[in-house]
Amino acid sequence: MHYFLILLLFSAPAAAIVDTIDHVHPKIVKIYGAGGFSGMESYQSGILISPEGHILTAFSYVLDTDYISVMLSDGRELDAKLLGADPRLDVAVLKIEAEGLPCFDLSEAVKLEAGARVLAFSNVFGVALGDEPVSVQKGTVAVVTQLDARRGVFETPYRGPVYALDMTTNNPGAAGGALVTFGGELAGMLGKELRNSLNNTWLNYALPIDKIRQSVEDIRAGKFVARRDPEEVKKPRRSLDPTALGIVLVPDVLERTPPYVDRVLPGSPAARAGMKPDDLIILSGDRLVQSCKALAKEMEFVDYEDPIRLTVIRGQELLEFTLRSAGESKPSKRAQP
Repeated sequence: MHYFLILLLFSAPAAAIVDTIDHVHPKIVKIYGAGGFSGMESYQSGILISPEGHILTAFSYVLDTDYISVMLSDGRELDAKLLGADPRLDVAVLKIEAEGLPCFDLSEAVKLEAGARVLAFSNVFGVALGDEPVSVQKGTVAVVTQLDARRGVFETPYRGPVYALDMTTNNPGAAGGALVTFGGELAGMLGKELRNSLNNTWLNYALPIDKIRQSVEDIRAGKFVARRDPEEVKKPRRSLDPTALGIVLVPDVLERTPPYVDRVLPGSPAARAGMKPDDLIILSGDRLVQSCKALAKEMEFVDYEDPIRLTVIRGQELLEFTLRSAGESKPSKRAQP
């Protein structure tokens, strides 16, 4: 079998590494979704975490579509549903309809220390098609450190520990891939493309599974829900809308314009609570909102007189506001990762 980009040294028995690669490959999937223009690739990687088809991956624009497909290692292509995401940790969980799939058990994931030898599995550059195996890279954990980085001109809200790697994993398609030990034990999920804020170099890193496991379990339990089922609840007689709170969003010119705050009306509930222009709204209650349209749709299910809890990204902070169209609104508090 031919493997792309397998970078192996003779410091470990080659046969043992090949066995690990054969064992891990069926647990890695290729994910296809939004993108495909202006340097925004429409693919990334994912990790099977249940026999029933739950997939751990990075929360990114690739998932910002109603049509996500997943390619398994045997070449099967299946539609995927976004169960939910935690923007605070940049993780998401997808679900495909399948049974008996090879997978990792997150409860068995291991912690790593600096110097640990590891393998990274991902569909880097999208080179693997159909049943072709994803790419494998070999390296070491250079250091376990706190993340202090920015993504393009926007800063990432995640401030926790990461595994900084001595191999180049920060490439298109790698996000959501698996970091495993030479024995095939899952240790981390490859992060999205980031630049180091101190020296402007690209950062190759993975999120430790033990830092994101609880969030993944919460998503599977329905705490970070991607979309509301319109059948599950009726709309109130009079619904809430952003302008009633004093929030003016950026012009909705694209199919999925991110819900950035353009202006906050003076004296409004949003102004009294401390919301500001350029705040990016990411959660309405516990429901993920990825566009202006999605936020407006969520608000349709909130009664005009009821409070609404909005979580926003402001710089490197996650802030939570509780707003009322009438009455007092609560000032922000830091959202807990």
